[in-house]
Amino acid sequence: MALLEFFRLQTREEVLALYPRFAPAGVEEVDLSAGLGRVLAAAVPAPEEVPAFLRASMDGYGVRAADTFGASVGAPQYLEIKGDVPMGVAPPRAVNPGETLRVPTGAMLPPGADAVVMVEYTGEHPDGTLEVRRPVAPGENVLQPGEDVAQGEVLFPEGSLLRPQDLGLLAALGVSRLPVYRRPRVAILSSGDEIVPITQKPAPGQVRDSNAYLAAAQVAEGGGVPGLRGIIPDNFDALKNALAAALQEADLILISGGSSVGVRDLTLEAIKALPAAEVLVHGVAIRPGKPTILAALGQPALPLLGLPGHPASAAVVMEVLGRPLLARLTGQAGSPAWGGEVTALLSRNLAGASGREDYVRVRLRAEGETLWADPVLGPSGLLSPLVKSDGLVMIPLGVEGLFRGEAVGVRLFSSGH
Repeated sequence: MALLEFFRLQTREEVLALYPRFAPAGVEEVDLSAGLGRVLAAAVPAPEEVPAFLRASMDGYGVRAADTFGASVGAPQYLEIKGDVPMGVAPPRAVNPGETLRVPTGAMLPPGADAVVMVEYTGEHPDGTLEVRRPVAPGENVLQPGEDVAQGEVLFPEGSLLRPQDLGLLAALGVSRLPVYRRPRVAILSSGDEIVPITQKPAPGQVRDSNAYLAAAQVAEGGGVPGLRGIIPDNFDALKNALAAALQEADLILISGGSSVGVRDLTLEAIKALPAAEVLVHGVAIRPGKPTILAALGQPALPLLGLPGHPASAAVVMEVLGRPLLARLTGQAGSPAWGGEVTALLSRNLAGASGREDYVRVRLRAEGETLWADPVLGPSGLLSPLVKSDGLVMIPLGVEGLFRGEAVGVRLFSSGH
């Protein structure tokens, strides 16, 4: 029965369509200084307008625009200089017809002035007059109140992932505290009698637990808080107890190994033995990563993602399915951002995986003005091809392959910075 169940593969789109049943982690309030990379749990409308006053956008002279009309190099207009506008204070006086005040970039425009003549189009005379050699229109070289942000404007809707420039604008608006979704706590378990801690030298037939550290880094990169829960032997009670303990403390459980069809692969049975457990997916139509599990545990539903045991497969599943799941749990609106995407030309023919969406590791190579994508091939049990790669090229489901010279989208791995 398990064999038949395993081969009922679901597509990536079908798996992603299941994610809305999982709610984002709880809400907390943080200081603006801790807002980078956090996701807003509520919209933040602008409490005031920016700028709050008529402001010079160039170094020059605050003028009544009408006083400059007709000015040229051969027939300049002359204005009387009445002083300076210091930065950070209100102008000392108004500008009357035929007058001007010096204004630096960012200073408040004096009453009466409606434009700024740039320094390079003027000349000061010893008698205190200003020669204007170019006319300006009303509003030229000036920022109007609210031109940057209008009061009440919602620049940051719920689900916004905050970037450095977003924090800068929020600071300009005087917003010091933010409602954000809590970072999901992710319990990471490794299963299998052949897995040993990374501090231990493996005996024949054993391997170090690289998957846990790879997954933890991907979780952190995706906005979660990884928690390594150790190695669980191939024992039903041990697996069940470890999963039940993780269920009490985590918002997402990741377990690698034990998801393929085999006599000793007990993960699926241990999951089913948990209260209110529902296996949603066992087998996904992607390569690598076919033996992937998605389950909903408890009420409200907490997700469990069962990763393949092979490191490259586990890494690809985390990129393709784990990243969107983390985005859901962190409250992000829309699709999660990859490290970026570039277009490159494929350097060799690639055959697709029959009946599956195929993810091929590639290394980017510039040759003149052409960017090439060189496939980095190797079994899914090897890590070095992943390390040598810059990203993934996807061969869609139902496509027999891609040809040399074909333009492909390369989903870049994050730089880690």
